[in-house]
Amino acid sequence: MNAAITYSRYGGPDVLSLSDADVPEPGPGQVRIRVRAVAVNPIDAKIRSGRMDGIFPVRFPVLPGWDVAGVVDAAGPDAAAAVGDEVFGVAAVGGYSQHALLDRPVSKPAALPWATAAALVTVGEAAFRVLKHLGLTTGQTLVILGAGGSVGTIAVQLAVARGIRVIATAADGDTGRLTALGATAVRYGDGWAERVRAAAPGGVDAVFDTSGAGLLPDAISLAGDRARVITIADDNAADHGVRFTGADPADRAPESLPELAALAAGGGLSVPVWRTYPLAEAGRAHADLDAGRNHGKLVLLP
Repeated sequence: MNAAITYSRYGGPDVLSLSDADVPEPGPGQVRIRVRAVAVNPIDAKIRSGRMDGIFPVRFPVLPGWDVAGVVDAAGPDAAAAVGDEVFGVAAVGGYSQHALLDRPVSKPAALPWATAAALVTVGEAAFRVLKHLGLTTGQTLVILGAGGSVGTIAVQLAVARGIRVIATAADGDTGRLTALGATAVRYGDGWAERVRAAAPGGVDAVFDTSGAGLLPDAISLAGDRARVITIADDNAADHGVRFTGADPADRAPESLPELAALAAGGGLSVPVWRTYPLAEAGRAHADLDAGRNHGKLVLLP
């Protein structure tokens, strides 16, 4: 059997339970992995709570989780990886489980820890994708809202490496870390836009909103053009004429994962993993996520 975390109704972390699920069989082009690590993402908790009902329809019982890393133990016809390969990517079936299926397995560098590989998938792709969409070049200035989070932290590093000047808004406890990564960090909260203007007297070329905290009007004012603002977190983006990216799978950048993995394995990209948990403690991981206790990614180790 396949030990897995499932839930049969919406609710708090207590609805998550350890159960037995069928071991999935890979179809054409797929591989099955023995999962070594699976990331816990905010969207997992939002779906579990019922907040996304109607946007992400579910069929109970739900086996959550997408971002996985593990060893291939079965491969379907024409699969891109073979039994024994160490891979990571987005699970097609079963993330919070001992076995999962991958449609597009990505080779995991030997130097990349399992937890880091799983943690990298969604947040790394999101950071890469938005920078690609914005198309900034060396010497331009980017504001990243909520830069203390996992997506923001990776975006800071990618942008700085490309010679982009980064103004990063974050909590006081995160500003020192972001400064060390090469950003100009400013405290978020009331008056944040004025603090950004003071830090960037020459103006701002674009704004990347990772926070979803209702900051888009000021972001547009800073950028001078709503087309220069992108959010991955504000559900009201359309009301402001701002691009929301990530909901459409065709809008994503899976080609980013090999590059990001190589950077992380070589020490050129830091992916913050706050804590790891045994699979059976998924409820505790969700409780920490709901309470905002984490400063980095949460990862389950089946």
